[in-house]
Amino acid sequence: MSFGLSLNKPKSVGMPEIGAQTLTESDMWGATPFDQLLCRISFKKMRYDGLYTAPGTDISLSFPGSPGGMNWGGISTDPVHGFIFVNDMRLGLWIQMVPQQKDAKTSSGGEALNTGIGAVPLKGTPYAVNKNRFLSVAGIPCQAPPFGTLTAIDMKTRKVAWQVPVGTVQDSIKMHLALPIGMPTLGGTLSTQGGLVFIAGTQDYYLRAFNSANGEEAWKARLPVGSQGGPMTFVSPKTGKQYIVITAGGARQSADRGDYVIAYALPESK
Repeated sequence: MSFGLSLNKPKSVGMPEIGAQTLTESDMWGATPFDQLLCRISFKKMRYDGLYTAPGTDISLSFPGSPGGMNWGGISTDPVHGFIFVNDMRLGLWIQMVPQQKDAKTSSGGEALNTGIGAVPLKGTPYAVNKNRFLSVAGIPCQAPPFGTLTAIDMKTRKVAWQVPVGTVQDSIKMHLALPIGMPTLGGTLSTQGGLVFIAGTQDYYLRAFNSANGEEAWKARLPVGSQGGPMTFVSPKTGKQYIVITAGGARQSADRGDYVIAYALPESK
């Protein structure tokens, strides 16, 4: 049984879609052939009608799920070059409507990246929605990477100027490997007229700067813990130097926590 109305749900017109592709069995991926096989089996068992798959009493796939797509932080703009910068996360959910149990302990519905979401009652209905991440047995998203990107969109042409994976698995699953597969991001970007885009909302513990013209990583600095905040900038009234400031309290999926506010000075123009 499926819930939902047959509505003609519009998509963005004249602007590119970011991270909302329709998955196929060939998109299933794994760190090993074993977990790739299990992901393909799970994918085949779920009902999946593309972007607007309505939940039902069977198990369905929502991609991107509620913790996917563009999250808080929004976009940043570069009015000088006519670009906007979008960071996204690509996480799917399996969803099932289940009978609401009387006096059952209710999940908080929290969406921390490596925790179960659980059943959340739907008030006014006899159902609760049970959902969880579409992950492999290794705790990695079942679809092929990237799992998060940084994208520049040219506002004149309304096309993608460049798109790069952002973030590595270095700190999320403690592999200590800087594999640039692109990880989910929580936290916005900051663009400067000097041609840089700063982001620290990755799952590894870095503040990065990308060349706004082509997406090349221009600089990065190791943070003591992860950050979910958006960078900010200011110019010192005393020295005239420009600074980038970031808060680092801990990435959402990690147990590492801190209480840091860190400022970096931009190099002076020659």
